[in-house]
Amino acid sequence: MACVSVAAFRKISTQITSVRHIFTSTKSLGAHGLTKANIRNGMKSIVMCDTKTRNCLSVPMMRDLIEDITADQNNSGVRCIVLSAEGPVFSSGHNLKELAGRGKEGCAEVFAICSTLMNSIIDAPVPVMAAVDGVAAAAGCQLVAACDLAVCTKGSTFSTPGVSWGLFCSTPGVPLARAVPRKTAAHMLFTGLPISAEVALRAGLVSSVVDEGKLDEEVAGIVESISKKSREVMALGKKFFYQQIEMDIRSAYRLGETVMVGNIGLPDGQEGLKSFAEKRKPKWKDEVPLQRA
Repeated sequence: MACVSVAAFRKISTQITSVRHIFTSTKSLGAHGLTKANIRNGMKSIVMCDTKTRNCLSVPMMRDLIEDITADQNNSGVRCIVLSAEGPVFSSGHNLKELAGRGKEGCAEVFAICSTLMNSIIDAPVPVMAAVDGVAAAAGCQLVAACDLAVCTKGSTFSTPGVSWGLFCSTPGVPLARAVPRKTAAHMLFTGLPISAEVALRAGLVSSVVDEGKLDEEVAGIVESISKKSREVMALGKKFFYQQIEMDIRSAYRLGETVMVGNIGLPDGQEGLKSFAEKRKPKWKDEVPLQRA
C-alpha cells in the first residue's frame, strides 16, 4: 500500500471538504440533473452544475433549485443553505433563447417560477447564502441579491445587463434595489455595466470578499457560526427581519416587541437566558453534531 505524504493528505482533505465538491453517499441530484445537493455539518450545499449554459436560470434549473431549497426545511440538521456553482459563471441569468422561443404566456410562466424561487429563499426558515466565484449576471445577480448572505471571491463581478439586449432587468431589480443604495441599483440597471466584488461589498450586495481559493473556508466559518445558534430562534428572527423591512418604523417596533416576548417564551429562549446567568454555553433543543473530515 503506497504511503501518502502529509501535504498530499491535506490537499485531498481540502478537496473533500470543499463547498462545491462535498458529495458523499447522501448526495442528491435535482430532478433535471442540473443541481447537486448534500447536507453536512449543518449546511445544505446546493451546487448549480449546468456549465454548458453557464448555469442559466432555465425553467428546469429553477425547478431544481426550488426543490432543493424547500426539500429539507423541517430537517433540524440543516442550519444554513449555501448556493454555489461549478465553472467560472455563478449564473448567467435567464436563458434568452428559451424566452425567445416562448409566447407571452410562456414567458409569464418563466418569470412566475423565478419569483417562486426568490420567495422560497425568503420563506426558508434558515439563512440562505450565495457563494460566488465568478460572474453573476441578470437573474443570476438577482439570485445573489435575494439571498440572506453572500460571499464572493475578489475576481467576481455582478451585473444586470438585460437593457443591452432590449429586456430591462425589472425582476432582478426588485431584490437589487432592496440590497444596495438606489443610485448603485440605477447605475447597474440603466447601464448594464458590471460592478466588481469590492464595489459590491461597499454597496452591500455581498457580505464579504475573499481571495481566490478562500471561498470555501469563508463559507465554512459562517456556517459553523450559524450552526451553533438555536434553529427555532433563527427561524423566528429571519421571519421578523423580512416582515419589518416593509413596515414603517413605529409598526416595526410594535411587532418587534411582540416577537421578542414570544422569543423569550420559547424553550431555547429560556435556555439562552439561563445559560447566560449560569455562565455556560447554551444547550439548544436541536444541536448539530459536527463531522470532522
